[in-house]
Amino acid sequence: MSEPSLRLGVLASGRGSNFAAILDAIDAGDCDAEVAILVSDRPTAQALVRAAAHAIPTAVVRPADYPDRVQYDLQVVERLRAAGVQLVVLAGYMRIVTPTFLACFPGRVINIHPALLPAFPGLHAQRQALAYGVKVTGCTVHVVDEGVDSGPILLQRAVAVEEDDTEESLSARILVEEHKLYPEAIRRIARGEILLDGRPRRAQEVG
Repeated sequence: MSEPSLRLGVLASGRGSNFAAILDAIDAGDCDAEVAILVSDRPTAQALVRAAAHAIPTAVVRPADYPDRVQYDLQVVERLRAAGVQLVVLAGYMRIVTPTFLACFPGRVINIHPALLPAFPGLHAQRQALAYGVKVTGCTVHVVDEGVDSGPILLQRAVAVEEDDTEESLSARILVEEHKLYPEAIRRIARGEILLDGRPRRAQEVG
């Protein structure tokens, strides 16, 4: 009997291009995972449309409906748990998750950042790279912890900085590599090839 697919819960706020890349990898048979639910904080997020086109369950949880960040995150957690999520994937999610959220999925929340961490954490990483004058930047898949882009690094991919790069052109080239790296990271987690908490995790063990 084959092992079950890794059940993903994706959180997205916008167009969901990394989400689309993950779906493409799953559809192509290159990633033994399935998206159990797509949760967004914005009812107009394009990611919701992408999910609906793939018959993936969705939920919109609006921050304005909750008194504070913790209560909001607990509602998101409830949706994820109800869907049987084993790994939480942040894909253009424009909110900082609380320690309460992370405690509900210890070591099982991942994110992709447009820089070679630990360099240039936080917002506008591409702008930071250009301002600093580096010749190489890239993207990083990492485990989310309570710091700012400070969790354990899982995978990285380098991108050369060209002499005439703008923030927009550099961002576009990094995004191309993000679309390759994020599905690869999920695939390797599903296979037990990447350590999330100090040991390999097969798909059925994540959760």
